Parts: sequence; structure tokens; C-alpha cells
Amino acid sequence: MTKIRKILFLIVLIIPFSCEEQGIFVKCPDCTADEPVKIQLELKLDINHNGGPTIIKVYEGNLEDSVLYSSYSPSGTQAMIPVTINKKYTVTATYYIPGNYYITVNSATPRVRYEKTKCDNPCYFVYDKIIDLRLKYTK
Repeated sequence: MTKIRKILFLIVLIIPFSCEEQGIFVKCPDCTADEPVKIQLELKLDINHNGGPTIIKVYEGNLEDSVLYSSYSPSGTQAMIPVTINKKYTVTATYYIPGNYYITVNSATPRVRYEKTKCDNPCYFVYDKIIDLRLKYTK
């Protein structure tokens, strides 16, 4: 009986943290009346303190597929890229910190969900549209 309680407790703890990317929590102000075909993929970036350019490369699908969608050098800590819904995008950010190059890699598959009851009016909500490319640790 104790094992079952532990498992149930673990499931209850995991659900709130794992569901956000699956579109369970709808942000009504971000909803639209029309179903989107293209959206803006949001990239979170680090500030490159030494003034060197940060290079962003966006790939369709997995990185190893090598299908380059876009490449550019953004300014600031946030960038937006127009992409198609229900397609996987892998993004790399290359930072130069004196003496070393650091590359971050992350991916997302923006998806849309139709919400009938949680908002004032039925609407379409896009989720999994943010990619975090900030550096976690450098020496």
C-alpha cells in the first residue's frame, strides 16, 4: 500500500511541471480567433558582453539533418523567427567569449490547440514556441 501512495504522490508532483509544454495551461490573452499557420518562434539569448557577434542558425528538423532554414546575428537578448506550425526546428547560438567559442543547442515543435471552455470565447492557443539558448555555465 505504501508503494502505491508513493507512486501516486510522484505522479501528482510531476504533472504540473510536465504539462506546460504540452499546452495544458492556456494563456487566454495569447489566443487567436483564427487558426494560425505561421507563428513567431521566440529565442531567449545571452548578452555577449565582449561585443562579439552571436551567430544564430535555425535548422528544420534535427541538427544532424543539416537543413538550414535561417542564419543571422541578432542584437539583444531576444529574437523572433517566423516559422510554420507542427514542424520541428533546432536552433544553435554561437557565442564568442575571449579565448573560446560556446555553442548552445535547443529545439521546439510549435503546436496549436483549440480551446473551447477555458477562455471567454473559443480560440486557438500556440504552445512550445519558446527556445532558450542562454548559456548555463562558462569558465
